[in-house]
Amino acid sequence: MVPMSSVRTPDPNPGWLSDIALDETRSRVPILYVEAVPARVDALGQIEQVGVLLRGSATTGELSRTIVSGRVMHGESVRDALLRNLEKDLGPTAFPQLPAAVVPFTVAEYFPLPGVTPLHDPRQHAVALVYLVPVTGECNPRQDALELTWLTPAELLDPSVLADMEGGRGQLLKQALAWAGALP
Repeated sequence: MVPMSSVRTPDPNPGWLSDIALDETRSRVPILYVEAVPARVDALGQIEQVGVLLRGSATTGELSRTIVSGRVMHGESVRDALLRNLEKDLGPTAFPQLPAAVVPFTVAEYFPLPGVTPLHDPRQHAVALVYLVPVTGECNPRQDALELTWLTPAELLDPSVLADMEGGRGQLLKQALAWAGALP
């Protein structure tokens, strides 16, 4: 007879930490994230619009704009994490177009103390691989995203829009446009 203590139901999400374990880990080590700037591009690959999400902040309770973002789970490839988080935030019919080589346009570092870098996350020290990802399908925000707004590069660079971006992510939007040669 097998003792009851050795029979376990497999964890359906083995890459996730419990809330307590995540808080403990966040207090000790940087956490790896992927972030994506969704874009609509023309036939030549030029950016026509960039999508920004409206979300309620878990830390402040305020509404702010942000980009697609999420952790990379243990045992998950960066490509799979990117696709999972794009689907989580934009819906299953967004049809993101990832390049053959998944190389970020920048690596962003968030610190819990404001002012260390332009990027700030009060919960943790995080490192994010940031991508510009063309999407061709219908985007419907899901999970904690309330809406998705498509803005032209000129609209995106409005100081009030950039200032409304959570955690300093307006800086990442400017970097994405510069990297793609889409600064007006």
